[in-house]
Amino acid sequence: MQPLQHPGVTRRTALQAGAVGLLGLGMNHLEALRAEAVGASDAPARACIYIFLSGGLAQHDSFDLKPDASDSVRGEFQPIATRTPGLQICEHLPLLAQRSHLWSLCRSLTHHSNEHSAGHHIMLTGRSQLPPGFSPGAPQSTDWPSIAAVAGAVTRPRHNLPPAVVLPERLIHNSGRVIPGQFAGRMGGHRDPWFIEAAPFHKTSYGAFPQYQFDHQQRGHKDERLFQAPSLTLPHGLTRPRFDGRLSLLSELGRQRQELDRAAEAENFDRFRQGVVSLLTDRRVHEALDVTRADDQLQDRYGRNAFGWSLLMARRLIEAGVNLVQVNLGNNEAWDTHGNAFPHLKDKLLPPTDRAVSALLDDLHSSGLLERTLVVMAGEFGRTPKISLLPQHYKQPGRDHWGAVQSVFLAGGGVQGGRVVGSSDKIGAYPADNPQTPEHLAATIYQALGLPRTTAWHDDLERPHHIYHGEPIEGLA
Repeated sequence: MQPLQHPGVTRRTALQAGAVGLLGLGMNHLEALRAEAVGASDAPARACIYIFLSGGLAQHDSFDLKPDASDSVRGEFQPIATRTPGLQICEHLPLLAQRSHLWSLCRSLTHHSNEHSAGHHIMLTGRSQLPPGFSPGAPQSTDWPSIAAVAGAVTRPRHNLPPAVVLPERLIHNSGRVIPGQFAGRMGGHRDPWFIEAAPFHKTSYGAFPQYQFDHQQRGHKDERLFQAPSLTLPHGLTRPRFDGRLSLLSELGRQRQELDRAAEAENFDRFRQGVVSLLTDRRVHEALDVTRADDQLQDRYGRNAFGWSLLMARRLIEAGVNLVQVNLGNNEAWDTHGNAFPHLKDKLLPPTDRAVSALLDDLHSSGLLERTLVVMAGEFGRTPKISLLPQHYKQPGRDHWGAVQSVFLAGGGVQGGRVVGSSDKIGAYPADNPQTPEHLAATIYQALGLPRTTAWHDDLERPHHIYHGEPIEGLA
């Protein structure tokens, strides 16, 4: 028999594709279920939830209000006291204000870019300098790997689950352009994090649907999307006996595979098969994803909207054994408050965020998971100190892009509550004290995951690429 030959297709790939086909699954499952523990640490299992506010949260209107600044800077919102003496935040975050003993702030994170795509790449990868060949128009194979992709490669998978997950959707511009920085980049597409597409892309609105109808671009189109967990049921016609029979065939295929690729490759093949079986049969996975059927009281606490369901799903995935979950609260531009900023924040964005994040902290704290789960909330940049009006686009004022400073929210994973690291100047334009970089934030996440400073991922030539490019943020522990 002639050996298998096909340009660009290895025997391993062909056999893996055939194995997945035997289960009635598609190639998307094969890519989603890779779980490579390269350079994994022996530290106890730790976790992280990275809440990403695509579009850029205004620090002046959330966690770093400037009540003594001029009218053109301070905005419409008033500061309120938190549970921590001397610490004030926005009046439209009352639930988080009551829980300040569980979280801390970094008010001095800074980078150089005011552009959306570059800012996304910087904050999602933890690398301030853009890579050679960077394109704001599309992801490139030379991009730096995202923090989620790195976590997926260097942390150990647990319970046959993907180590890193991104939900509820990829970040896509209203034009359909896919935002760079979310993927594995130079690590290779096979190491992309597992994307749970629970909220299909919609070009006209990006918010906490359906409870909060939010049309950022003011086009007047109603958002009719449904938030739903991806189906993990057995394919139509594939009954349990037939499924078990196909597993037997997979065993035989695995035996033949060993003759072709030997021990190391067979181990990876077994991992793919175990992942497929786990996703199809594990009750915890189904429960974690099926959040819209959760207990009514639980859904009400988180909010019956994309923000609440996403954070509830994240909590359940952490409980099931996923190491890092990135949660995109709003697709690209949801937090891009150039205009109509204050009604958008007051009525559409801050309330569902306040409720969902508070419920997440409560549940992690009561279950004991908060001690080993870092929660981070940030956007791609902050907003300008000066309020502006773009009459050609908006009827009411807002703030423009501003990479020079933003506030980052942190809780759990060893972070002590009620602390503030760094400060911005009197108008919230630049760091005034203790500036921090995206590299410091990424190092904080990697440290919280229990990864030593020597951790690296390895390319196809077994060359190491170290993941730490800065020191963890000091003053949080």
